[in-house]
Amino acid sequence: MCELFAMSAKVPSTVSLSLEEFSKHGGLTGHHKDGWGVAWYDEGDLHLRKEPFAAAHSDAMQTMITNSFKCNVTLSHIRKATQGEIATRNCQPFIRELGGHWHALIHNGNLIDIRNALRLQDACFHSVGETDSEYAFCALLTRLREVWSASGIPPLEERLTIIQRFAAELRELGPANFLYSDGDALFAHGHKRIQSDGHISAPGLWRLQRHCTEGGIYSGQGLSIEAKGVDQDVVLFASVPLSPEAWTPMIEGEVLVSRNGKLVTPMVLP
Repeated sequence: MCELFAMSAKVPSTVSLSLEEFSKHGGLTGHHKDGWGVAWYDEGDLHLRKEPFAAAHSDAMQTMITNSFKCNVTLSHIRKATQGEIATRNCQPFIRELGGHWHALIHNGNLIDIRNALRLQDACFHSVGETDSEYAFCALLTRLREVWSASGIPPLEERLTIIQRFAAELRELGPANFLYSDGDALFAHGHKRIQSDGHISAPGLWRLQRHCTEGGIYSGQGLSIEAKGVDQDVVLFASVPLSPEAWTPMIEGEVLVSRNGKLVTPMVLP
């Protein structure tokens, strides 16, 4: 099963240490060697790098780690192929434009017969590759299209309601962990995944929150924060903890929202 990683920060921050550990799982300390990708937001635009090769042995990935970029939101994925051939088009993150904003998604799991279950023949967005993850992204954007049709960013509550309901649909099809961003907020859905004992169970995602006061420096294995001029807040999400720090497992079926490096209290659906 693939692995996911994402960051939300109050002020632009680097992810070099976390990305370095994460990339090792792609063909060195882990078997996720069928591709990798990184997407990060930059002043309303979205950068994307991906390859159908093992991240741990990729010169491009090492260049990104060495020449660290800064951003408020980033998503990264290392692939263990289950659906779709090993090719760039099947590597994640997947990105699309909707409502004048870039949207990005990464997913791991195995969603059985998703095309028929979610009636993708009626979707407004269409897949370029053959993965269940991209099919899920197209289905999600089709559901979000109505609220994004008006000018400006839709209210968070409207977006969250759609995403929570969509996550519940996916859970009926199989393991459905995903991280999705519309540039304004980062949404994390933790379900279940293959654990080290070989069983499929929760947690599907873990989270780590860090705060650094103005002028201070926080440094831990896997995360470094320097607050220059302002307080800094960071939230990390990952399939497995990327450091020996106190990561918190997400509850099965939980959807969390992060904005500017802080968790936003989610609305609970009836």
